[in-house]
Amino acid sequence: MNPADDTPLSTAMASYQWFVLVGCLMLARGLWGTPIARLPFTSAIIYLGIGMLLGPMGLHFFSFDVFAAAPLLEVLTEVAVLISLFSAGIKMPVPFSLRRWGPPIRLAWTAMALSVGLITLFCYTVLDLPLGAGVLLGALLAPTDPVLASDVQLRHAGDDDPLRFTLGCEAGMNDGSAFPFVMLGLGLLGLHDLGENGLRWLGVELIWGTLGAILIGGACGMALARVNFWLRASRPGHEVLDDLMGLGLIAVVYGLGLAAHVWGFLAVFVAGVALRQAEQQLARRAAVAVGPDAPPSVSDGSLLFKEHMERLSELTLVLLLGGAVTTLLFDWRSWAAALFLFFVARPASVLVALVGSRTSPRMRVIAAWFGVRGIGSLYYLMYAINHGLPQPLAQQLVNLTLAVIVLSILVHGTSVTPLLDRFWRK
Repeated sequence: MNPADDTPLSTAMASYQWFVLVGCLMLARGLWGTPIARLPFTSAIIYLGIGMLLGPMGLHFFSFDVFAAAPLLEVLTEVAVLISLFSAGIKMPVPFSLRRWGPPIRLAWTAMALSVGLITLFCYTVLDLPLGAGVLLGALLAPTDPVLASDVQLRHAGDDDPLRFTLGCEAGMNDGSAFPFVMLGLGLLGLHDLGENGLRWLGVELIWGTLGAILIGGACGMALARVNFWLRASRPGHEVLDDLMGLGLIAVVYGLGLAAHVWGFLAVFVAGVALRQAEQQLARRAAVAVGPDAPPSVSDGSLLFKEHMERLSELTLVLLLGGAVTTLLFDWRSWAAALFLFFVARPASVLVALVGSRTSPRMRVIAAWFGVRGIGSLYYLMYAINHGLPQPLAQQLVNLTLAVIVLSILVHGTSVTPLLDRFWRK
């Protein structure tokens, strides 16, 4: 390998070797799905370990420059997060109730804001970063990840486990609630217009960005449910491709969200929730009117395909992440940021946010610990870099963010199964 090669993916591996490597990992995951699922750690740790073994930390077969690959990586992580958010949305239990959704809403908004504040304070006072960089790093690291947190999220559409529901719903919503803080950090760094006294940020990005996303996602999800129900009920022999309709809904909702300047991630998650809720309501009405033979639903038909896409994106992106790991990522600043996030910011914000909620002490403690960081944080980082983040500061944030993601995959990935078996599943 030539050290002077400045391409995003510097590698001595030929194209056929990449196909063989990824193909073997996919075959292994498919053939030994049950044994792998029973291991005391997640599959992401396996992908990360293989990437680190083949990357600069090991055999040096390839290296991945995150900063140079920022434009491509933003698109890849964006697509991965969108599919994961929609998949999480259509697995939310029916019917919707504010009592049930109260704890995850607290986590996605109150705990999110508290985490950003605590991380900002730590970065400003301990890491000596500018205030805007502290807010930005807080927005990158505060949200939990919908792609890598499958072990603590709902397993299927009928799963009503309260812990998995709370953590899965939080991961679905806080990818939208983090964006206003990303823009606030960029604005404090002079890279985004916050308006006079921050009023533009407050009115457009925080309030409209959130409410508009809920309106657009909810309207589109309910509309597709009604169109699908009418089409299949009126034309029983008509073939409908659920996978394409699901992907089409993601694309339309996200595109409309971008055009309306609302948070598209939140809109896609809400669209999945609204689609599932509306389909179940229509199915219950049809069962009362004409019997139990209700038309199939888009959410059920497309869920399996979306889960396969999630696994593929997890494998690819975590493998590349392993190739981006170097010894430079693990200086005292990276360790300090990770330890502060895992043992102070996340637990404190969750426990405060859930005060007075209808959650058990055991559930609060487990939720305070399980906040895996991953592909979502990587997307926000690429978004900030592509919006003009100065290179010296960007490199610091790259080192801090990648180190926290890697440590989160290792720490949370090795503790999720033992802790859930010991303290929750029993």
